Amino acid sequence: MKAVKGINGSAQLLELPDPSMISQFVKVRTQFSVVSVGTELMMISNSGDANLGYSASGIVEEVGEGVTRVVPGQRVACYGVPAHREVLLVPKHLVVPVPDDVSQPEAAFVGIGAIAIHALRQANLSFGETVIIAGLGILGQVIARIAHAASYKVIGLELMEERCRILEQIGAKACRTPEELRRAIEADPDCKGADAVLLCASNRKFSMMDDAIGWLRDRGRVVIVGDTGTDFDRDLLFMKEASVHISRAGGPGRYEDTYEQQGVDYPIGYVRWTEGRNMSEFIRLVAEKRLDISSLITNECMIDDLPSMYKQCFDTPQASMGIVVRYQQPEPAQLTQHASFGTR
Repeated sequence: MKAVKGINGSAQLLELPDPSMISQFVKVRTQFSVVSVGTELMMISNSGDANLGYSASGIVEEVGEGVTRVVPGQRVACYGVPAHREVLLVPKHLVVPVPDDVSQPEAAFVGIGAIAIHALRQANLSFGETVIIAGLGILGQVIARIAHAASYKVIGLELMEERCRILEQIGAKACRTPEELRRAIEADPDCKGADAVLLCASNRKFSMMDDAIGWLRDRGRVVIVGDTGTDFDRDLLFMKEASVHISRAGGPGRYEDTYEQQGVDYPIGYVRWTEGRNMSEFIRLVAEKRLDISSLITNECMIDDLPSMYKQCFDTPQASMGIVVRYQQPEPAQLTQHASFGTR
């Protein structure tokens, strides 16, 4: 099978053997995967050998012992395994069915969606509260749209004008500078600072923690979502008695061998929202048209062209948002639909 990996600072197209079937897993023929631009570019730059991607959709080819939720031939969305590959072997709890009214390109965002949902759960917000999302790449944009659908007051911070305009399309407030953000907070008489700040930047060399604490109300919450710097002034945190939390990927179960590898689910009475249930919730939001994902797709490429797409992202990051990777050439009857997911 074809696969793309990060090797010695560059993305390379490789030929790898198909994975062997094992119990509690599902083998999926990939149709689409999604590039998490900030995370994957950082992995390519920082790692000698990096498995890229984590969010995809496809068709079930085979199910292992203990799998009952999906069957061969079914459309599914997948999370949690290297995704830029023609064949995926996915833990059964990280495969969710895709209903008829959700397209495969939209379903391929399920991993990003689960991460976004878990980040908002970590923020512990209530109806009508204010959330600041710092960093409006693809993850920040999806978080903002889910927060907007939940009727939170959403304010985004992003230096790139194109990304601000994308956020403004849903009716949320986008700020280009920290000063503009501060004015937006002060302009709301009912807002004494944000209830939560979600940091979605991907730069470990730079910390926004002190700024984030400054934007909070008394006893507000900072949630670290991106792979960002975490240095902060203790006195600032102390004066507001603020709390700092980190959001670990898609939710409870992530990186847990018993849940992912052995297929043992957490009882819903004890763990309401596992990473698998967060995936299903994302698909529900898309199916019910509460969440518009298709408008975030700005680029599409075939798997063979993905290494070149990474280079384009390095050179012009402002031009890339939702990047969808296709694994089969579209049929003639699909060309009209295919055009709607082309570069915009």
